[in-house]
Amino acid sequence: MRVTQGCFSFLPDLSDEQIKLQVAYAMSKGWAVSVEWTDDPHPRNSYWELWGLPLFDVKDPAAVMYELAECRKVNPEGYIKINAFDASIGTESCVLSFIVQRPINEPGFYLERNEVQGRNIQY
Repeated sequence: MRVTQGCFSFLPDLSDEQIKLQVAYAMSKGWAVSVEWTDDPHPRNSYWELWGLPLFDVKDPAAVMYELAECRKVNPEGYIKINAFDASIGTESCVLSFIVQRPINEPGFYLERNEVQGRNIQY
């Protein structure tokens, strides 16, 4: 089962050149870029492991691509995503996030949820 989280999740995997263009776009907007990874992409696992520090002042997409390559070396069978954070007053949140690597075999996971009193959802 292909995990569909973040932008571009229903498209074919992006090439490194396409990833670099997305990073360049984020940087042109003044957004900070970070690389995260996990081996558990369950939707309730919203806190992936941060690879290094967020790249706040980096202006060259090559630096992000270097960090991505290093993360891929250490986590060859993990999920890796790139996030872009907009620190503008009034926004101050992640504005772009997409998976750039996934394992060859994605076993999937089981998600069971029930709507209960007050429109709450239990997992």
